[in-house]
Amino acid sequence: MPSEIIQWFPGHMAKTRRLIAENIKDVDILIEILDARIPYSSRNPDIKKLKERKPTVMLLNKASLADPAQSARWQKYYTNEETACLLTDCATGDGLNRLSPAIHEILREKVERYEAKGMSGRRLKAMIVGIPNVGKSSLINRITGSKKVKVENRPGVTLNKQWVSTNIGIDLMDMPGVLWPKFEDRTVGENLAITGAIRSEILDTETIATALCARMLELYPEMLAARYKLGDLSKFYDLPAYELFLAIGKKRGFLISGGEVNTERTAAMLLEEFRAAKIGRMTLDRCPE
Repeated sequence: MPSEIIQWFPGHMAKTRRLIAENIKDVDILIEILDARIPYSSRNPDIKKLKERKPTVMLLNKASLADPAQSARWQKYYTNEETACLLTDCATGDGLNRLSPAIHEILREKVERYEAKGMSGRRLKAMIVGIPNVGKSSLINRITGSKKVKVENRPGVTLNKQWVSTNIGIDLMDMPGVLWPKFEDRTVGENLAITGAIRSEILDTETIATALCARMLELYPEMLAARYKLGDLSKFYDLPAYELFLAIGKKRGFLISGGEVNTERTAAMLLEEFRAAKIGRMTLDRCPE
């Protein structure tokens, strides 16, 4: 694992943590967005500490790219009295019709108190939090019906908090995407890199693609074998994952002079095909029993 994955812009993160801590008291509810392909790895532990007992709607976003069976397990795992968990795809809008009802249900008692005081038109306030590139800006643009915030398929586009009004009676406070200073678990760092939550230009993509090969061999061997026409995978279980990575490059014909594999091209292809679910719908984090 490259050292860059372990340390991640501590100054930027500290600023965002301060923003969340200073503003969370001013909102009624938290909208926490996770990547459905990595529902554990994409959950910032700092957010869990900062939110205390704030009511939460959790979105398992990019669900159309994730393993449906695993998504159902994670949805049940994260749902409790204070948290509703929805499967969404902010790029297509799928599942977002359930967001407003979920917010109003969780805040039902507060809304009833407002109405009893003659404040039935009072707008609810929600803070949107999540790691970089998880879909916060896409969510805002979807539920406002216009391009209010800049969206790019790379982390670190939103840099400051911003308020956005919607037509569902909720004002949204968008926060910058934030990772945490140090990943104690190597797998978490790899999963974040595989899904694109960490800027690709600072990473060794061959290392990340090799980690992806190991993950797919363990969790989705049939999809892996079918996509890259690898046949019997049993021979790879006792070999370093890098050998599997090279075998995929050879199968795709990504060769350079001397018959060696073009590892840079192979890595880029593997990461792109995983992120687009061309290999299949996969979830890299397994839900606790």
